Amino acid sequence: MGDNFNHVFQVMSTSPLKAKIEPKPRPNWRNPWHLLAFGLGSGGVPKAPGTAGTLAAVPLYLLLCLFSPIVYLLVLLLMLIFGVWLCGKVSDDLGVHDHGGIVWDEWVGFLITMLWVPPEWLWVVIGFLLFRLFDIWKPWPIGYLDQHLSGGMGIMLDDVLAGIYSLVVLQMLMHIWN
Repeated sequence: MGDNFNHVFQVMSTSPLKAKIEPKPRPNWRNPWHLLAFGLGSGGVPKAPGTAGTLAAVPLYLLLCLFSPIVYLLVLLLMLIFGVWLCGKVSDDLGVHDHGGIVWDEWVGFLITMLWVPPEWLWVVIGFLLFRLFDIWKPWPIGYLDQHLSGGMGIMLDDVLAGIYSLVVLQMLMHIWN
């Protein structure tokens, strides 16, 4: 009886449920890479860090709208390339693949969503909602890639695709509206 109890206790203590209950490692806020990956702190909120991170990307979008579309695209491309390295590094530092607080990928995904979108509050809200919908829902192949790719590329790619899906829907809505 004692061996069976010990076996059950070992299984329970290593179950996936326990992994969900244990808190994730906290970033080092003095580390500039952690601060960037966590969206200047926006990903550090305890509830819905992806939503908070996306919301924190709105001012960046509004700032980029002041520049030409070429500058917007160049900054977006640089953020994407840098993000693969940044998200992979911070994920490795924390020892957790795709820590929920890493929101640099949400920033890039939201900026993709808002490509060629006028900085009007209606389109910003719709773009925000669409991006969050696709990022949470993860329709095929987003969910598949999210589960099967690791490292910085895996962290970034699902949000890039969610941004592309959102961009397509938003552009269709803008076309119908106009």
